[in-house]
Amino acid sequence: MKNSPYFSQEHEEFRQMVRKFAEDKVRPVAAELDQKEQFSVELTKAMGHTGLFGVNIPREYGGYGRDYRSLVLAVEEIARVDGSQAATLAAHNSLGIGPIYMFGTEDQKMSFLPRLTSGEHTWAFALTEPNAGSDAMGAETHAKLVDGQWVINGHKIFISNAASPMSLGGTILAITGEEDGKKQLSTILVESSTPGYVKERITNKMMWRSADTGKLQFDDVRVPEANLLGEFGKGGRQMLETLDSGRLTIGAMGLGLARGAFEMAQKYASQREQFGKPIKHFQAVAFKLSDMALKIELAANTLYNAVWRKDNGLPFGKEAAMAKLYTSEIAREVADEAVQIHGAYGLVRDNDIERFYRDQRILQIGEGTSEILRLVIARHIDK
Repeated sequence: MKNSPYFSQEHEEFRQMVRKFAEDKVRPVAAELDQKEQFSVELTKAMGHTGLFGVNIPREYGGYGRDYRSLVLAVEEIARVDGSQAATLAAHNSLGIGPIYMFGTEDQKMSFLPRLTSGEHTWAFALTEPNAGSDAMGAETHAKLVDGQWVINGHKIFISNAASPMSLGGTILAITGEEDGKKQLSTILVESSTPGYVKERITNKMMWRSADTGKLQFDDVRVPEANLLGEFGKGGRQMLETLDSGRLTIGAMGLGLARGAFEMAQKYASQREQFGKPIKHFQAVAFKLSDMALKIELAANTLYNAVWRKDNGLPFGKEAAMAKLYTSEIAREVADEAVQIHGAYGLVRDNDIERFYRDQRILQIGEGTSEILRLVIARHIDK
């Protein structure tokens, strides 16, 4: 990354700081947390106290005043070691904190952001429902304004940072009316301590086993009218803008995972000997490593260009979709080849590459499936 047109020396120093945290604090416990399917409050708070919650949020709201590139670097470095902790970090910053900062009133920002940048709490973005995944307009959760309060009823599922003791609440996408026969969607800030707000952790996951993924239920949940986030009826647009930025952090997860898998494959290929020499000296393995390095380089340039555009106020929706699509595909290809290089040893849980192979699978689904992203890109290039 040195002498990169996208990053400064300050970025490089920040990357090294996060890498040291990942190596010293995350790597020693990642496998055990995965095996026990345990969300670690202690480790999550450590990430926050290290300065990774609110990386790109101004200091007046308790953040650290860095740019979005710094957030992407932080997620990439954590993902290089563990997908679960990277998922917690990415979701909290891009989906949790992001919409409040982008669309919130000054009172909302001052009320929520300092608590969410402190390292003591996480926040969810509650979009997906049992019958509304890629089709967000299929949402069935309703919010009705009654005597100055929003009364919310419905369900959400597969929501990151929604069910742990650290979850302070979430931004809820709900139907708040109808216009010309179409649903009007709005987003509402709801704290988890509100009566009728029920959260339940989802377990037995194949991937991100130590990340917090939850179900939410709202039974006549009442919050003040002032908890409406942004303009009434603009929830769909807010969702799309949030996902554009979120795709950059998911792209960072794919890139980081690919880097970690590649490093494991390199190390193993240097140590494993067959026919009297390390297997990296055999053309079949050397070519695999070469192709992996090439794909990672291309993925990095694609992602870094997209996030540079965001930081410089340029349109980045198409580039974010491309970056998320490409990095998730590359994570799959690199993890698969890394397992192949490890052979049978890569198929047992004692080996970290087995966890990486499982973790990569969600990247082609979360925050826009690969199929949906191709549709997004097609619409951009058809303009």
